[in-house]
Parts: sequence; structure tokens; C-alpha cells
Amino acid sequence: MMIVTRFAPSPTGRLHVGNIRTALHNWMWARANGGRFLLRIDDTDAERSEERFVEAIRTDLGWLGLTPDAEVRQSERFALYQARFDALVAAGRVYPAYETAQELDLKRKILLGRGLPPVYDRAALTLTDERRAALEADGVAPHWRFRLDHDAPIMWDDLIRGSQRFDPATMSDPVIRRADGSWLYMLPSAIDDVEMGVTHVVRGEDHVSNTALQLQMFDAMGAPPPAFAHEALLTGSEGKLSKRLGALGLDHFREEGIEPRAIRALLARLGTSDPVEAIDDAALIDTFDFARFGRAPARFDEAELAQLNAKVIHGLPYEEVTDRLPVGMDAAAWHAVRPNLTRVGEAADWWRVVEGPVDVPEPADDDREYLAEAARVAATIDWAGDVWHALTGALKASTGRKGKALFLPLRRSLTGLDHGPDMAALLPLIGRERAIARLSHQ
Repeated sequence: MMIVTRFAPSPTGRLHVGNIRTALHNWMWARANGGRFLLRIDDTDAERSEERFVEAIRTDLGWLGLTPDAEVRQSERFALYQARFDALVAAGRVYPAYETAQELDLKRKILLGRGLPPVYDRAALTLTDERRAALEADGVAPHWRFRLDHDAPIMWDDLIRGSQRFDPATMSDPVIRRADGSWLYMLPSAIDDVEMGVTHVVRGEDHVSNTALQLQMFDAMGAPPPAFAHEALLTGSEGKLSKRLGALGLDHFREEGIEPRAIRALLARLGTSDPVEAIDDAALIDTFDFARFGRAPARFDEAELAQLNAKVIHGLPYEEVTDRLPVGMDAAAWHAVRPNLTRVGEAADWWRVVEGPVDVPEPADDDREYLAEAARVAATIDWAGDVWHALTGALKASTGRKGKALFLPLRRSLTGLDHGPDMAALLPLIGRERAIARLSHQ
């Protein structure tokens, strides 16, 4: 059986961390099993859906490297939904209901006031044909509900949560279509999963009760249901559910210089006991298994992502970053500064140190003659070899300095800084003429 997963965002806003994690896990499960990863744009809500968000979703997935194998849009599939809807009406599994929103709200309040669950009472099913005709003659358009089968419990084996059981008698018949004819989420999603051949639905645990309802919809359509994996929701670094997570999108991470590979590496293993590592996609996919995920909320920490990002950058080859580096910066320069970077954009700062001019601090009085000697030695050593060790070796022999007293004044004079990349790699990039000038404070 071909494994088929789908990511189904609504284009009513930008993707946030939780959405990104869902998309990633659907993509990984498909890739781990040689299957297909589909993008479904859930744009049935014409009033709230915007084309700019459709484009943003595509852009974000592309930047992350989560390229779908195919894309469909719900707004182009209304004829399919109508055909399934008509069949379910004919089978008695979908029925019209005429209560207004105010009437339904009053019913809920009465039940809650009696200490009862606010379950719809199915009053619409008791209406006679004459009463329905009269309501429609008065201009009351019905909304439509899916009639749940109360005869047996709803059960499934969730790939993360394990055995699940719901009593349908404790659940309201879900509204699947509004009075204006527009669709709600539940039925079109189930229809699409059938028609698209989706074998696995991976989504957040806030959809568990939706799954219980949709399982009966699959059954009513005579279709086998997909397998379900409901993931624990993300929490913020403070340990509580955080509204901030709902606002963190890929624009934020791009602005912070976070690499797509770092996001994939972190979100791939959040919620498992596996270590979060700066490893490539093949290794992540090879170890991806829903059995590794727990039911406890998964903690998302931006500080952890930043640390992981630095590790990812330290392993990036020159070929992957060349188009993001300053003009003139070659592979040798990239490899020299890479261990000191937390984001690729910082390479430009070190390239300015190489090319200059740099703001060289005035040396301490006891360092002036030492640096003058360093300039004289720099003019005589062979710059084709290991120039840093040649320079410091000669200075150690001639001045008797060692350790910090030997190295720090040189670094400060050559770079203007007390720390940075390995000088053995950096000094050849600075070059003979610039190095002599800086040591001479010219």
C-alpha cells in the first residue's frame, strides 16, 4: 500500500510553529515509507481565505524543503462534496435543522444550568414534512447536521495516543453545512481524505474529538478510514501553552537567521526521547516513528533552536552558502570564520575584519615595542606557509613572551577584537600588507 499523507492548512493566516511541525511530520512519514506528501489548501471559507496566504504557505514549505508531491484546493472540489452530501442525505445520515444560533445557545445554557452536557437534542429530526415546509416558506433556511450512530462506541488505535474510545451518545450531531450553503471543516475533509487516498492523518491532539466524528463519516461513505496520529501540542519555554507560539512564523525565523535544516532537526524530534541533533534529513527520516512520541506536551525553546542553528552552520559546506556570502569571500574564508558563526549573515562581519579597515585599539605602553617587532618579523617571514605560527614562534623566541601576552596583543592589533576565528586561518586572509600596516598602527 502506498503511504499518502497530507498537510491541510487554511489560508486565513501565516503558518506558525505548530503548523510547521505538523507539515514536517507528514512529509517525514511519507518520505520514510517511500510514499506521497500532499498539500491541500482548505479554502472553503471564502470570506476569510486570502490568496496571499496561499502563496505564503507555498513559499514557506518551499523554504523549509517540504516540497509536496501534489496540491489540491477545496474551493475547486465543491461538486465532489455536493455529490457525497446528496448521497448521505438520501441515506438518512445528513438532515436539515432549523434552529437559529440564538435558539441553540439558549438550549446549551439550559442544559449546562441543569448540570448536563450541552448535547444537541435532535429536535430537528422530529419535525414533520409540513412543519419543515412551513419554516422554509417563512424564509428559514436550514443548516445541515451529520447524524451520528449511537449504537456502538467509536474506537480506534491512535499511532501516538494508543487505544481511543468515544461514546457517540455524548456528542452532538456535528453541523457540516451552514444555512448559506457553505461548508464547515468536517465533511469535506473526510471526503478529500477518501478521494485523495490518504492513508495517514497526522495532526494535533486538539482534533481527537473531530476524528471520532469523522470515523463515522468514513463508515457512512463506505470507505476505510486512514490511520490517525494525534500529536501533543507544543508549549513555550516557560512550560505553559503559549500564545506566542501561535505568532511565531517562518518570517520570524528567517529574520533571525535560522536555517531550515535547524528547524527540521528540532521539530522532527520534539516530543520524543531522542536527542535533538544537527544531523541531516536522511538520518532524521530513518529514525522517524510515531511510536517514539509521547503524550506529554512538547516544549519548544527558541534558545535551543538558536544553539542547534549554530551547530548546523558549523557544518554547512561552502557550496550551500556561497550565494549568501559577501563578494570576494571564498571557501577558505568561509571555513575560517564558520566555527564562530551563529548565523550565516555574520560572515559579512568577519569579512569586514579581513578586508578592513578595522578600528584597532591603541596598544598598552608595554605592547608598543612588541607590536613594532611583530611588524618587522611579519615583513620577513614566508607568507606562503603557516604564517601565524611562523610569526608567533619568531616573536616567542625574540621576546620571551608566551601565552596571552604573546597572542592577545597580536589579535587585537590585527582584528580590533579580543576573540574570533583561529588566527592561523584568519591571518593569511588578512594578508601581508594589511597585517604589517595594522601591526604598525598605520
